[in-house]
Amino acid sequence: MQRIGFYPGSFDPLTNGHLDIIGRASALVDCLVIAVGAHHGKAPMLAIEERIRLLELEAAPLVHGAGAKAVITTFDGLAVDAAREAGAMMVIRGLRNGTDFDYEMQMAGMNATMAPKLETVFLTASPSTAFIASSLVKQIANMGGDITAFVPASVATAIADRIGA
Repeated sequence: MQRIGFYPGSFDPLTNGHLDIIGRASALVDCLVIAVGAHHGKAPMLAIEERIRLLELEAAPLVHGAGAKAVITTFDGLAVDAAREAGAMMVIRGLRNGTDFDYEMQMAGMNATMAPKLETVFLTASPSTAFIASSLVKQIANMGGDITAFVPASVATAIADRIGA
């Protein structure tokens, strides 16, 4: 049986923290489905197509390097439903701190009720990335700050192009 992991997120933008979790999750599965959530009520910084392109450029090589298959896709409903549709046996979630843990535990409980055979696996952020948050990266970028310590160069370039910096 193939071990399929499902890693959902907005990836708006893709950060070094996301890549940390993706690289480590890839060692746990045969196939990692990286799923970009399309939330119609939010105005993203980067278009979903751009986020997919950046994941293919930056994340897919990490997954392949760990000996796993990478699938990059989108979803617009419940992550638990998208995970089941992908044939996943686990949902991967990254934890930076206690606040993340409290929120993710609630989500894991709700998901377990809706999909009892789908496990949630928490990976704690590496110390070098635990402070990175996409929302803060966007705020820094919008205020003209340097985000290169928090995102891959390709993402920094895409954001600079988007905001005209």
